[in-house]
Amino acid sequence: MPLPETPSPPKRGFLASLRTSFLAGLAVIAPIGLTIWLIWTVVGWIDSWVLPLIPGAYNPVRLIQDYTGLDIRGLGVATFLIFTVLVGWIAKGLIGRSMISLAEQLVLTIPGVRTIYSGLKQIIDTVVSQGERSFDKACLVQYPRQGIWAVAFISTSAKGEIQARTEQDMVSIFLPTTPNPTSGFLLFVPREDIIILNMTVEDAAKLVISAGLVYPNPAHPAKELRNPQAPPATG
Repeated sequence: MPLPETPSPPKRGFLASLRTSFLAGLAVIAPIGLTIWLIWTVVGWIDSWVLPLIPGAYNPVRLIQDYTGLDIRGLGVATFLIFTVLVGWIAKGLIGRSMISLAEQLVLTIPGVRTIYSGLKQIIDTVVSQGERSFDKACLVQYPRQGIWAVAFISTSAKGEIQARTEQDMVSIFLPTTPNPTSGFLLFVPREDIIILNMTVEDAAKLVISAGLVYPNPAHPAKELRNPQAPPATG
């Protein structure tokens, strides 16, 4: 008895094939286009903020326009970087430190301005001093209740009164929101209640931004670090 013939899959129509090609092209073009647009926008914003502060006789954009007629974007960014490096070089010297100290003492005598300046300076000094040590590890933490796990970034060990008020070894973690990881919550949790992840901070950030759609896929995954209280993996 001959076997029944297996029906061939239906052929895709022209519109379906066109739609598939369009989505494939969009997946390639969209990240590149959005990246270029974002860089172009940020550079233009910095230029619009920095260049008006430069006197017209020394403004590089005006000088280039006068001689070449070209409008080059990015000169404000270059000017800002050069100026920042120059200020940092001066600030490291004895005269520069003395001038900055004198200026800070003058600012701190002004009510209102003193509070704003002190707060901003403390935040910036903390970020700059920690540098690459900030958010060097990703972790899992149970939030907003037991049994629900969220991706977070370890900031540093708790210090001062926060650590002194508790008997456990506390760490400060930043719990980002989706899809905008620049906003989130600062949490202080016992070190034993977090699970250190092997994935990098960049991979964890991609996982948060993509709402769980983009998972890291390392070529050589390391052994899992598990909290004894964590549930076993499934699937």
